[in-house]
Amino acid sequence: MGRADARRAQARESRRAAKSGGIRRLFTWKKLLGTFFGMILLGMGAFGALYLYVDVPAPNALAERQSNVYQYSDGTLLARSNSGVNRQIVDLAQVPKEVQHAFVAAENKTFYKDQGVDLKGTTRGLINTLSGKGKQGGSTITQQYVKNYYLTQDPTISRKLQELVISLKVDQKQSKGQILAGYINTAYYGRGASGIQAAAQAYYGIDAKDLNVSQGAYLASLLQAPSQYDWATATDTGKRLVKDRWAYTLKNMVEMDWLSEAERAKQEFPVPQKPKPAKGMEGQTGYLVEAVNKELDKQGISAEDREAGGWTFTLTIDKKRQQQLEKSVEKELESKLDREGSKVDATVQAGATSVDPKTGKVVALYGGEDYVKHYISNATRQDYQPASTFKPLVLAAALENESKTQDGSLIGLNTVYDGTSKRPVVGSETPFNPQNEDDRSYGPISVQKAMNSSVNSVFAQMIVDVTPAATKRTALALGVPDKNFPERPAVTLGTMNASTWDMAGVYATLDNHGRKVTPHILQSAEHRDRTVKPEAPKREQAISRASADTVTSALTGVVRSGSGSAANTSAYQAAGKTGTSEENKAAWFAGYTPELTTVVALFGEGDGGRKQVSLTGTANSGRANGGGFPARIWADYTLGALGGGSDARFDLQDVERGEVPAPPTPSKTPSEEPTPSEKPSPSDKPSETPSETPSETPTTPSAPPTITPSTTPPTSPELPPQPGESDGQPGERPGGGGLLGE
Repeated sequence: MGRADARRAQARESRRAAKSGGIRRLFTWKKLLGTFFGMILLGMGAFGALYLYVDVPAPNALAERQSNVYQYSDGTLLARSNSGVNRQIVDLAQVPKEVQHAFVAAENKTFYKDQGVDLKGTTRGLINTLSGKGKQGGSTITQQYVKNYYLTQDPTISRKLQELVISLKVDQKQSKGQILAGYINTAYYGRGASGIQAAAQAYYGIDAKDLNVSQGAYLASLLQAPSQYDWATATDTGKRLVKDRWAYTLKNMVEMDWLSEAERAKQEFPVPQKPKPAKGMEGQTGYLVEAVNKELDKQGISAEDREAGGWTFTLTIDKKRQQQLEKSVEKELESKLDREGSKVDATVQAGATSVDPKTGKVVALYGGEDYVKHYISNATRQDYQPASTFKPLVLAAALENESKTQDGSLIGLNTVYDGTSKRPVVGSETPFNPQNEDDRSYGPISVQKAMNSSVNSVFAQMIVDVTPAATKRTALALGVPDKNFPERPAVTLGTMNASTWDMAGVYATLDNHGRKVTPHILQSAEHRDRTVKPEAPKREQAISRASADTVTSALTGVVRSGSGSAANTSAYQAAGKTGTSEENKAAWFAGYTPELTTVVALFGEGDGGRKQVSLTGTANSGRANGGGFPARIWADYTLGALGGGSDARFDLQDVERGEVPAPPTPSKTPSEEPTPSEKPSPSDKPSETPSETPSETPTTPSAPPTITPSTTPPTSPELPPQPGESDGQPGERPGGGGLLGE
C-alpha cells in the first residue's frame, strides 16, 4: 500500500473514532439519567397541572335519566321502560357489616388502606383503551364510585384521567364509609336493579338489611358481569364462573379475617329467586322486549348502556301481524283450554316465531300466555325437541350430498324405501329400528309419500344412507343449533334441542331457495349520542337452490295431502311439516308460503317449568300432534297475516324427482294393502291412545330387509295420504344405552 493509501485509511479511522466519540458524548449515563428524571418531572408537572385543573364535578343526573322507548316497525309505541331508575338509597348502617366486607373482598381488598386509586390498574386500563380493548383494566372501589356517580361509562383516555384525579380528591374529602355507601348504591346489578336495595329485592325478595353473607357475596360477584352471572339466565359456563367468583370472595374474606374458616365452611351457594317482570310487561310485550334486549347485548349495547336511558329501540315486529298471531292463538287454542279445571290444559304452553324469508326480520312472536305469569319465552326456549320437523333436513342433506341408497340409487322424491314399522336400518354401526306411528307398516313407499305421512322407518334408513355426520353438517348450515345433537341415526326424528326461533330460520332458508336467513328482531337503536344499526347477517348459500327447492316441493305435498292438511287452503300456496316428540311432550308445525315463514309449537310443561309432560288430552282432543292445534294456529295466522290470502307461488327450479328404473325383485312380494291391523282408522280424528313405545333392544339384521331401498318402480303401490302423522319417536339404544327422545 502506498503512502497516499495509508493516509486515506488513517483519515477514515480518525473520522470513525470521532463519530463514535460523538455518540458516546451524546449518550452518556449522566445525560440519560438526566433525560429520564426530566421526563418524570415533566410528567409530574403535567399531572400537577391536571390535578389543579380538574375539580370534583356535581353528581351526574341519575335522577333525570330518560326512559327507553320500544316501538313497532311502523313507529307506534310498544313499551316504555320505567322513567325512573330502579334504585332506593340506603345508609351504610342498614347494610350488614359482613355484606359490606363481601363487596370489599370481591372488588378491592386494599380499599381501607389505599389512597383511592390503583395506578397499576389505571395504567393497564389506559393501555387497553389505546389498544382498542375498551372497558378493561383494574379500578378501586373509589374509582368505580367516581365513574358511576360523577362521570360516564365511556372508555376514553380523558374520562380515565379525570377518574384518576377525582378519585384522589374524593378519597381526601370523603370517608371510606361514604365512598363504599355511594358505590353499592350506584352500582348496577342486572335485572334492572341499580343499588343494593333494589338488587336485594330483585334477587332474594328481601331488604338489604336482611342479606346474609352468602347472599351479599353473590351480589358482590354479580358486579363483574351482571347479565352473564344472573343465575336465572346464565349459561352453564356463566353459572360456573359466578360460583367461582362467589367462592373467591369468601376466600378473600377469610384472608382478611372478616370470616372464620368455620363460618366459611357453613356457607352454601345462595341460588336467587326467579326474576319478576317489571310492570308494563304484561301479555306479549315482555317477551318482545326480552328478545330485543338479548339482541342488543349481541350488538354491543349492554344492560348498563340501556340503563342510562334515552334510547329508542325500533323492532322489526309488524304490529298488525303481531296482533293477528295473538288472535289466532286465542281462537284456535286458548279459547278451547280449561286451564283452571284441567290438569292437562294447565300444562300447555304455546310458542311461535314468524319471519320474513327474504330479510330475516321477525314480524311476529308469541312467547306464551302472559309474560307476567310465565316469564320463560316459548318462542326462544331451546329445551324441547323439534321432532319430525327435522326430517326435511335429512332429505336436504341427501340431496346436497348426492347420497345414494344401499343399492346405489340416487335419492330423490320418487325413490322408494321400505316403510315397514320397526324395520332395522341397514349399514349403521348403531342398531336402530324405529316404530312408525300406531306401528303401521307401509311396505314400499316413495320419499314424497313418506314425507307426507312422516314415516319414521324411511327417514331412519335415509339418514344412515346420508350418514348422520353429513346430515348434521347440513342441518347446522341451515341454522339448527348444535345443542344435544349426537351423530347417531335417532337424530332423524329431531332428538336435538331447538326453539321456534331457530326452526323459523331453518325453514325460512328453505323458503329462500337455500340462501341463509338469520332471524333478527332489532331494526335500529337510536340515542342522542349515537345510532346503532344491527350487523347485516351473512346471506351465504347454505345449501344449493336445487336441494332447497326439492325439499319445498316435498313439503307442499305434506300440506296438500299429508299430515299438515289442516294448514291447506286455496287462499295461498304453502309448504310445511308436522312434528310430535316422544310421549307427545311437544307438537310442532313449521310451514311457509313464498312470503312468510312461521313455526308454531306446543309444549307440555309441568312443575313450574322443571319438567316436560305429555300433551295428550289437550282440550279433550286425544293424542296431541303437529297436524292439530299447531297447524290450525298456523293456518289462521297465515291467512290473516297475508290479508286474506296471496297469489304468490313458489318459484321452484331443478327439483330432484329421482330416477325410475325397473323395480327390483323382492325376496317376498309385499302386500299391496296394509294388514288389517295396519290400515288407517276411517276417522280423521287422531287416536286417543298414545303410540306404543318402541322396543328398547333393536333387532340386528342378519340380512337386508325384504324390500331394499330403491328408486320408484312405475307400478309401485300408491298408499292414500293419511290424516294423522307418524311422529311417535322411538328410542335408540347405542351400545345398550337407554332411550333417546324421551
